[in-house]
Amino acid sequence: MTLTNSKWILLAVLALAVAGCSGNKTKEADGNRAAVEDRGIGHGEADDPGVTTTGIGDDDPYSSAALGDPNDPDGPLSVRIIYFDLDSSNVRADFRSTIEAHAAYLAANPDASISLEGHADERGSREYNLALGERRALAVRKQLVLLGASAGQAQAVSYGEERPVMVGSDEESYALNRRVEIIY
Repeated sequence: MTLTNSKWILLAVLALAVAGCSGNKTKEADGNRAAVEDRGIGHGEADDPGVTTTGIGDDDPYSSAALGDPNDPDGPLSVRIIYFDLDSSNVRADFRSTIEAHAAYLAANPDASISLEGHADERGSREYNLALGERRALAVRKQLVLLGASAGQAQAVSYGEERPVMVGSDEESYALNRRVEIIY
């Protein structure tokens, strides 16, 4: 037997072995397949009286009906100022529920829009305070969007130190001027 014949025989044996192994795997896989039940819409469950849907209802504190009118002075949307710590654009935890309420209102009213006006106290340069006011307004906008409002509903603008709510060089004045105002 020549070397060429040996190669052909070896190649034929390998081909048969591979074909035999793949056939066994296919048969095993076919025998182990799980049954799949189609539960998609279109099989009558929409008409089934036992099927219920759940979502935000009027008893939810952030439903559109519960939030009411943004101009209601006693409603959850009446808080329109978010305060910040010194030299920070991180939204404080004590304003989380305020932002959640405004985000829920915006999500339920896609035609509504707001302006987020960022402010800073008088410390720092004019340029720095404009940038800080913008970071603050964008931080509130980001939270609103993450909580369901669309990005197009909130416009961010910065006034830096140019529009103080309280004039003074004391900590109380500074604290009141580090803010974002929500304007409907």
